[in-house]
Amino acid sequence: MTFNFSATPDFDFMTSFARHIQATVHDGVLEIPEKLGHGYIRKLMFGPDFRITIHHYTLKEDLIIKRNPSGLGNDLITVFFYTNEQSLGIAYNNTPQITFSEQDDSAIQVTSNDLASTIRFPANERVHYMVVAIKPRRLTELIAFDQPNSTLQTISANGSSFLYFENMSVETKLLLKNLIAVDLKDTLSNFYMQIKVQELLYQVFYKLSLRENSDQQTINSADAARLLYIRNEIIRDLSHPPVLRELAYIAAMSETKLKQLFKQTFGMTIYTYFQQSRMEEAAFLLKKGKRSVAEVGYEMGFSNLSHFSRLFEKHYGLNPKRFSYS
Repeated sequence: MTFNFSATPDFDFMTSFARHIQATVHDGVLEIPEKLGHGYIRKLMFGPDFRITIHHYTLKEDLIIKRNPSGLGNDLITVFFYTNEQSLGIAYNNTPQITFSEQDDSAIQVTSNDLASTIRFPANERVHYMVVAIKPRRLTELIAFDQPNSTLQTISANGSSFLYFENMSVETKLLLKNLIAVDLKDTLSNFYMQIKVQELLYQVFYKLSLRENSDQQTINSADAARLLYIRNEIIRDLSHPPVLRELAYIAAMSETKLKQLFKQTFGMTIYTYFQQSRMEEAAFLLKKGKRSVAEVGYEMGFSNLSHFSRLFEKHYGLNPKRFSYS
């Protein structure tokens, strides 16, 4: 099932999606028809410039959501919170989709609404994600930051084009799960939800506020597509460090531009991203793959297991053997 929409300022996802699947909306809730699966989409408004949409369902077929730019410029900040319990494919500019899963924690996406994107949710997997849509002025009022860094300045400026990925912390995952359990029939539920959503935004923008204060480059859908492709190339073979010259050639960018845009988007250098992904993959294999420390270390390209253990402990606070039993 494919759903296309244009991200105009007055677009309402839930109403349009309900029409697309021939369902109805009651009290801000769209129940997924049994013929398609089960679950719901819920929308809450905290004013005309601040709203959330919660997706919680399992579908019988793949769901592909295509967002097309409105052509009217950007006047909305969109924050996507994906749990890592399902694999999802993300693409920009109609390029092949890049898969994100529980092995990767880049599950929070902050973007302007003028980038074309495609997200694929696989059939028969529980989908749980939340979208926060907020106007730049409302966000500025909420955060009330003093001397914001260049990242926050870019996000809060009208008309900016941007894309940032952030990790999903344990606290954020727990908060997202708790929001699902809120009884919205309670008279103070809307008030409570608004507080908790602001807490989510705090966690995201606090981390973004810690990013290096550097010049921000405008990003377009083609750039975003190339960056996700490069990210996929980096993690495709974690036993070999990436070669910047080769990545720049693949991306059709200069090495300087690639380094700058990658760090701007993912919050770290290409090599740091590679090392972090390497440790995340090692942790995943130790926990889920039931492999020995030696097997994992060699698979990650380490010929010196002592070096692997030191790097792993620096990243997780435990050596690999203790981590596998924790």
